Amino acid sequence: MNSAKFILMALLAGLSSVSGGCGSGDSSIVGPARENTRPASFTDKQWLGKQLFFDTNLSEPAGLACAGCHGSQVGWTGPSAIVSQGGAVYEGAVTGRFGNRRPPTSAYGGDSPVLHLDATNGWTGGMFWDGRATGLTLGDPLAEQAMGPFLNPLEQNNANAGVVVDKVKQSQYANLFLAVWGTNAFDDTGKAYQMIGRSIADYERSSEVSPFNSRFDTSIGTGNGLTAQETLGLSLFNGKAKCASCHTSTADPASGKVLFTDFTYINLGVPKNPMNPFYSEFAFNPLGASWIDLGLGGYLKSAGYDVSVYTPELGKFKVPTLRNVDARPSAGFVKAYGHNGYFKSLEEIVHFYNTRDVPGAGWPAPEYAANMTSEVGNLGLTPAEEEAIVAFLKTLTDSKLP
Repeated sequence: MNSAKFILMALLAGLSSVSGGCGSGDSSIVGPARENTRPASFTDKQWLGKQLFFDTNLSEPAGLACAGCHGSQVGWTGPSAIVSQGGAVYEGAVTGRFGNRRPPTSAYGGDSPVLHLDATNGWTGGMFWDGRATGLTLGDPLAEQAMGPFLNPLEQNNANAGVVVDKVKQSQYANLFLAVWGTNAFDDTGKAYQMIGRSIADYERSSEVSPFNSRFDTSIGTGNGLTAQETLGLSLFNGKAKCASCHTSTADPASGKVLFTDFTYINLGVPKNPMNPFYSEFAFNPLGASWIDLGLGGYLKSAGYDVSVYTPELGKFKVPTLRNVDARPSAGFVKAYGHNGYFKSLEEIVHFYNTRDVPGAGWPAPEYAANMTSEVGNLGLTPAEEEAIVAFLKTLTDSKLP
């Protein structure tokens, strides 16, 4: 494929009608306000990134910040699984417009490499569920992802990068932007917009968003701290349940941290979510209920790859980190799982991994059956073993959510 075309597609990634990076959410639980006292550990760029992340003026109309669907108290992902929205997607800045995917977490993504075809693991890296924030333009997929929702008509709905830059230029933190990026930072709109993305990415890499301080992390340092059930869950996670084959539980060689993702792509056979309002978003989804989310393969096709390249990737989605997978602001608060939010509890999705292919299990057909992994689906886990895995997953919640 023509490399210039690939780079152009990466730049235009934020204009895709496919969502999964922002939403209206619930402002009561989005976490720390921009006005909070600056942590002593913050760099100027991280502090600037926080101002940008929580700025509700950076949408059209105003009112929707990045934090609107990346709530700190729910692990920097979608703040609520609203039943009427299928527990998957959120209303953007424009009333009545919904995306189609559950917002992935904005935490713990800083180590994702540039999207590339690995000889051993297949397509690896990039950001968004489909990898369309490739990182090829800036060398930083996380920064490119941060630039996307501002221009997505189903999310923050700004007409172009210049509109966003002008809003930052008029903000109360404009002088901080100049202090970080130079006195001429606003002169070149394209570069200024990239600086916005880089600043947000720096904040998302900060210890406030990605602290690595869960009970699991404590257990690594001390050798204890997990219950017998949680320890069994970890053993199953690494063995019989095959979770660690994608959600790696060993330290990353580059960062020294346990990331619980290998940044690859997989088709788990997740069913369609019939309650997803995107099926009725006819202005952006003319196929209606017949629309199928093709994930990475869909992006590669739009980017101009040959059919032999994108066809094996159709229906595959990025393996998410499992950190904060159970984070919620209060007991009984519902979260959603899977790229489309089909599953409403950890118990449900673990049971799906275990029994997807078991006759009589009752699961609906997969959204896209081709390319579906055979690694899961009939693992033979007992109910007690499923419970142990869920117990272990709950140890991955950060100990101090802002």
